[in-house]
Amino acid sequence: MTHVSAVKTEIAFERASNAAPWRHECSNDADTALKGLYDAYYSRLLAYVTRILADQHHAEDVVQETMLRAWCHADPLTPDRGSVWGWLTRVAHNLAIDRIRARRARPVEVEVEETVEGATHGRNTDHSDTVINMMFVATMVNKLVPAHRSVLHAVYYADRTASDAASALGVPVGTVKSRLHHALRNLKQTLEHQR
Repeated sequence: MTHVSAVKTEIAFERASNAAPWRHECSNDADTALKGLYDAYYSRLLAYVTRILADQHHAEDVVQETMLRAWCHADPLTPDRGSVWGWLTRVAHNLAIDRIRARRARPVEVEVEETVEGATHGRNTDHSDTVINMMFVATMVNKLVPAHRSVLHAVYYADRTASDAASALGVPVGTVKSRLHHALRNLKQTLEHQR
């Protein structure tokens, strides 16, 4: 079946079901109306979203969210205000695109299988580069002025905010921010000079 004929079939089905039996039969009971909405549109909407996402599980989540939004906004979902199928597909399409964009924005997650002791299966991991980098950074931090070093330690190693670090160090917040800026700038310059 071509794409055009599939669209025509969907439009014909929508016109035939545009009376929205799920709406008229149970307009007094929201839960029953939602069940009617699921019965009338769930499988077609799931197929539509699965084609967009190419992942059944994510598509089910998107359809679930679409149905929840339809339930929350049931009043505007009447045939005289437009196609229910059109509203559902627009909401589902927007949610699917949001999910695709979110997936692209996040780095790829890698699962590492570990034993009880924490060692990796059958791999000899070489941590020498990490150790060398840590030693290099520690040396660079030790070369900083003590005031800059203490601010770096308070903000990055102790995971404090600028105001918390200022309270702990007994200096104004602006001083903490200034020292942090200068410390990071000095580290960057030292790093660029070493390369």
